[in-house]
Amino acid sequence: MKIIDKVKVFVKAGDGGKGCMSFLREKFREFGGPNGADGGRGGDVVFLADDQIRTLLDFAHKPHIKAEDGRYGRSRDMTGASADDLVVKVPVGTIVYSGGQSLADLSSPGQKIVVAKGGRGGRGNASFKTQHQTAPRIYEKGEPGEEVELQLELKLIADVGLAGFPNAGKSTFLARVSNARPKIADYPFTTLSPNLGIVQHKGRSFVLADIPGLIEGAHEGKGLGGDFLRHVERTRIIIHLIDPVGFDGTSAVDGVKRIEDELKQHSRVLARKPRVLAVNKSDLPEHAEALKKIRARYRKRKIFSISAATGEGVQQILNTVLAELDQLPIEVDVVPPEAAVRKVKVAKGFRVKSLGGGNFVVTGKFVERAAAMTDTNYMEGLYRFQKTLKRIGVERELKSKGVQTGDTVIIGNLELLWSTDPLKKLPRLPRRKQIK
Repeated sequence: MKIIDKVKVFVKAGDGGKGCMSFLREKFREFGGPNGADGGRGGDVVFLADDQIRTLLDFAHKPHIKAEDGRYGRSRDMTGASADDLVVKVPVGTIVYSGGQSLADLSSPGQKIVVAKGGRGGRGNASFKTQHQTAPRIYEKGEPGEEVELQLELKLIADVGLAGFPNAGKSTFLARVSNARPKIADYPFTTLSPNLGIVQHKGRSFVLADIPGLIEGAHEGKGLGGDFLRHVERTRIIIHLIDPVGFDGTSAVDGVKRIEDELKQHSRVLARKPRVLAVNKSDLPEHAEALKKIRARYRKRKIFSISAATGEGVQQILNTVLAELDQLPIEVDVVPPEAAVRKVKVAKGFRVKSLGGGNFVVTGKFVERAAAMTDTNYMEGLYRFQKTLKRIGVERELKSKGVQTGDTVIIGNLELLWSTDPLKKLPRLPRRKQIK
């Protein structure tokens, strides 16, 4: 099984449904009052760890993920339906990053995280009714759902990992003992991505991961190994396959130390992993001498003589691996009962930038959200938005930047004309709305 272990995805939660502006109209009820209901909530995007999925391949082909929007509110106080959350299944072992910061490590089946929150539904005009304003002509559009760019990184969840220099025979070994069919050829770096296989032995089974060949300096990102050393971190045992011929001028016995140094320098986790040494290619003339030297240097280690091509010695090493797995504790992560939710607090901070030529841009999550939820076709909604700008200090900041009547102020998707006259006296413009 070819593994896609790094992808970039673009996630968009559902927008909230639009609120409704409506008034009760019934016979014999002269002043029925407002009855426009609120819109429904937009759907969240939830990542769920599933042990039936082994790769991020689906995300490589379809990187855009979007939840459904909430339904709009209706008259007679009928609230719009909220959208269902979009549950996206990811492989167990997926780490979710946003801007280089880790949001979640989904290392157990059933773990989940809300990566994008759906927008709340806009309020209908019935929600704005007060004792002083009994017939409000105002409502809100739905709040836009969160939109984020995420990086997904997969650390394989395997019981046993294969490590070694390129061309040591790891893919041949994987094909020999499991149902996997990796690409096999007589040249280095045949394996360019990790492969998984299920090993069936003596009525037992375990997952075996074939990691691309390592070279000296892999922990610093050299060669292909730097991208895949992280996969070995979650294995319980490492089988170190050794080519008796050596690799790139390094003898077989010296190569053992170099590979183990790379594992140790990558992380302390790898340094503590139990390791089994296996000198492969027993049919080669160099094998006997290499096996003798390695056993002389590593007297306390378990060292096997095998041939992945013919199967010689393979059963013995599998017996040892099963015995080691029985003695090692299984790491069990505590699965939270509820989905982890990214707590995103919308700050009221903003920035005002002059573009020159009478053009100003106001940025900030809170003010842009307020702009997106305002229907500027209705003066009451525009007036409410104007009061919001004044309350949080946008008006004062614009004046300090030198805004003048007739200048253009851009907030989110709104393009507005500035005026110092009271809002109610401003003429309606066909394309641009005016605010104080």
